[in-house]
Amino acid sequence: MIKVENLNKIYKSVHALKDINLHVKKGELFAYLGPNGAGKSTTIRILTALTNPTSGSVSINGFDIKNSGFSFKSNSIKSRQQCGLVPQSINLDQELSVYENLTIHGLLFRMGKSERNKKIEELLSYVDLSSRKESLVKELSGGMKRRLMIARALMHSPSVLFLDEPTVGLDAGMRRKIWGLIKKIQQQGTTIFLTTHYIEEAEFLADRVAFLDTGTILVVDTPSNLMSRLGTWALDRLIEDKMEPIYFNNREEANNYIASQNESFTLRRVNLEDAFLSMTGKKVK
Repeated sequence: MIKVENLNKIYKSVHALKDINLHVKKGELFAYLGPNGAGKSTTIRILTALTNPTSGSVSINGFDIKNSGFSFKSNSIKSRQQCGLVPQSINLDQELSVYENLTIHGLLFRMGKSERNKKIEELLSYVDLSSRKESLVKELSGGMKRRLMIARALMHSPSVLFLDEPTVGLDAGMRRKIWGLIKKIQQQGTTIFLTTHYIEEAEFLADRVAFLDTGTILVVDTPSNLMSRLGTWALDRLIEDKMEPIYFNNREEANNYIASQNESFTLRRVNLEDAFLSMTGKKVK
């Protein structure tokens, strides 16, 4: 579905992406994780034809992705129809209504009026915004705007949905509501490529994850496999004003260690952030 081979991007003296190779399967929810500046947004911009790679190749559902702008040449529109994009920043037209924002997107993809209106009604129901159809975007809450952006990205029925920090700035309750929507979209057969700073988001949602650091992919695997490399349980202890984890394969081992020590610990399950920290020494933030 998504095939990336030897992808490089150089901005003047900065080598932002270094020989990236990826293969995302049809219907998979793939999370792309890394700290700020790792190259996540650059990768998405290349995959969605918003910028050119320096070298390498990218194909989406068999279509080569080229930076040809929003022209309506046959190959360009067909390739762009493969992708839906929810960017990190909210880029809706604040002075237009929910309905008008979706209508404009449908027109960009040359959807006929009947098809367009039917799709708008379906999507507004899908993201629970039917009652706000005539509301101006500036009147919506942050969570509603995020859901509207997802609806807009789905207007032209893409085979792949790119989500670049889709829940940034939302409270925990709204994030989980968006998570449910994302899983529902995947269950309908859409391939999803996700970047996020909330590593628990990737742990909960993703079939596989890639760890990216300084433009290089360090590993690609399932969240459970990555976590199991460390163990099942972790003990956090304070060392020189810094929490340091110790990992154990089972709870009995962890409890025996606690009993043998004369200090306090916090016992918890190993999470995906532990796996990322152990590999990079950095947090996803």
